[in-house]
Amino acid sequence: MLPSLYISHGSPMLALEPGSSGPALRKLAAEMETPKGIILMSAHWESDELRVSSAEQPSTWHDFGGFPAALYQVNYPAPGDPALASQVIALLNEQGLAAKADANRPFDHGTWVPLSLMYPQATIAVVQVSLPSQQGPAMQHRIGKALSQLRAQGYLLIGSGSITHNLRELDWQATHGNAQPWAQAFRDWIVNALRNDDTSALFNYRELAPFAARNHPSDEHLLPLFFAYGAGSDFSVAHSGFTLGALGMDIYRFD
Repeated sequence: MLPSLYISHGSPMLALEPGSSGPALRKLAAEMETPKGIILMSAHWESDELRVSSAEQPSTWHDFGGFPAALYQVNYPAPGDPALASQVIALLNEQGLAAKADANRPFDHGTWVPLSLMYPQATIAVVQVSLPSQQGPAMQHRIGKALSQLRAQGYLLIGSGSITHNLRELDWQATHGNAQPWAQAFRDWIVNALRNDDTSALFNYRELAPFAARNHPSDEHLLPLFFAYGAGSDFSVAHSGFTLGALGMDIYRFD
């Protein structure tokens, strides 16, 4: 059975400068059986109502500005899967989670950046599930749980965000791997709670975790973690590290 994953996707430049995350993602992909398809929740598709991408061939969206021209030339031509999207919607609806198909959603960089490193051939179909971010961790966990049975059918479930994400406090001169103490403390608290399967503490991380608001002024980049957590169990750290002093690049696996 395939695991569910939480991937810290970092800057869009990860696609061109993969650092230590690239080898970690390639290793992870090589260790798993090839998925029949991928269901992914990205921090960059926030929505009020739950939506599921249903295009046959989503485009690659460069949903950012101010980066080198080469990054805008990157294309990730993976197909969509309307039939899988319908199955995802049916499973969500069965659990009382109203969801609608969205035939126009392109791949945002939270989707194509990590997948371009894991599956560069872009032949595996990808369906995105939106992030109803205003409904908090418990909702994302519920969505993951509703789709968890797809893992046994050969599908890979991924939450794509960042374990820490305060862009205002990044240190562009930081030595690779060095972390600000407040960022490290938050990351370690999350890992400890996951190892203890402390769902209550995790759902209340903004009140309980050290420096929660400093690490996540808004929580859209952490919420996909709860999608992956709901879809799996048996937590392990597949990769750990920081860039720019405070941008966590952890990858977590739930078997």
